[in-house]
Amino acid sequence: MAENNKGSNSKEDSNTKWFRKRDLIEWAVILTTITILYATGLHTEVLGRIQQVVLWTGLIQPEMEIAETEQEPADLDMELVSLEGKSVNLADFRGKVIFLNYWATWCPPCIAEMPNIQALYDEYSQNDQIRFVMVSRDEEPEKARSFLERKEYSLPAYRLVGPRPQNLQSSILPTTIVINKEGKIVVKEKGMANYNTRNFRNFLDSLINN
Repeated sequence: MAENNKGSNSKEDSNTKWFRKRDLIEWAVILTTITILYATGLHTEVLGRIQQVVLWTGLIQPEMEIAETEQEPADLDMELVSLEGKSVNLADFRGKVIFLNYWATWCPPCIAEMPNIQALYDEYSQNDQIRFVMVSRDEEPEKARSFLERKEYSLPAYRLVGPRPQNLQSSILPTTIVINKEGKIVVKEKGMANYNTRNFRNFLDSLINN
């Protein structure tokens, strides 16, 4: 009986060691994968893709419109330069509906919402009454340009040349600001959201046709 117990205990010890070894291998693989993702910068896109799933559920929708009594005139004097080097002032778009988005390649929520913004842009790119202004907060413009090219996004992208007007500032990325034809801020959404929805398109249509 003692020999049987000894054999059983030896087998259990062997199994325990095997499971511990497997756990160590699994953790080593996980840690190595995380290290590689961070070393190559791919962790941002991985996290962005995960957050895209959240957006696809439809749970995160932008606030459709600031109450009219709380809408304030936007200071459109904001100097920009396109990623192709063309100088632009936001005031050049006065009288148009302006969809202004602050983003960065290192911001997972920005990456998450960008496919939906691209789809929205595709819908309105031929409409002369609306302008999309995607302002990159990357320190190196080449990073933003390379990202957009790699993803085959055609969104009009810019970087800041000078300071932002007070009421167009935000410390949160992404932030989306919609300005109506009268120059008033009607949407100021801090954080990611899905803008490619029927409700939001209807909202934009109402601003365009006003």
